[in-house]
Amino acid sequence: MTSETLSQSAYRKIKNDILAGHIAPNTVLSERDLAENLGISRTPLRSALSRLQRETVIDRLANGALLVRSVTAEQLLEIVQLRQLLERSAAARAARFGMTPELADSREAMMRYLGDSKATFEDFWRDDEYFHRAVAMAARLTLLPELLAEQRAIVRRSTIIQTHDNFAEQAGEHLTVIDAIERGDVERARAAMALHFDNMRTRTIGSL
Repeated sequence: MTSETLSQSAYRKIKNDILAGHIAPNTVLSERDLAENLGISRTPLRSALSRLQRETVIDRLANGALLVRSVTAEQLLEIVQLRQLLERSAAARAARFGMTPELADSREAMMRYLGDSKATFEDFWRDDEYFHRAVAMAARLTLLPELLAEQRAIVRRSTIIQTHDNFAEQAGEHLTVIDAIERGDVERARAAMALHFDNMRTRTIGSL
């Protein structure tokens, strides 16, 4: 296995552990412990850590220590506002082009949440990502999914969002957007997506 491959593997493992909460925010990371646990040398490990620094997942403090960055409520609300601007326009644009197989798949997934009290956060996170990507692709905005993925990666590190458990409410909002897109109702699609993010902001504030 090459050094680059080792670095990529270490990057994915550490980032996934942070996203999943196995490594908590404000944890000080030890290069020695990480290298031992991953079974790699310091060189590929440092390459992986540098990548995580560039993505602002971790910080290197003045004393050289590595700290897992926490995500503040202010950052979450800023992301909600930014995504609302982008995605309400995407929903309106998608309504001009019409329904896609991906949106139909998303509708089917969202319908399951309306009466499913056993759904987990991880289940909904996956299907929520699929929905927002499907809207972006229906709008034929090929760069938007990558932008959303970057923002979602930041949000995923927050413990605040993991307290959200009203999946039926969120699924219903998604379905309203999908229905408007299917009907070709541009303004309703825009308004439905805007309302979804207004409600997302309210849920985030309510979780603080």
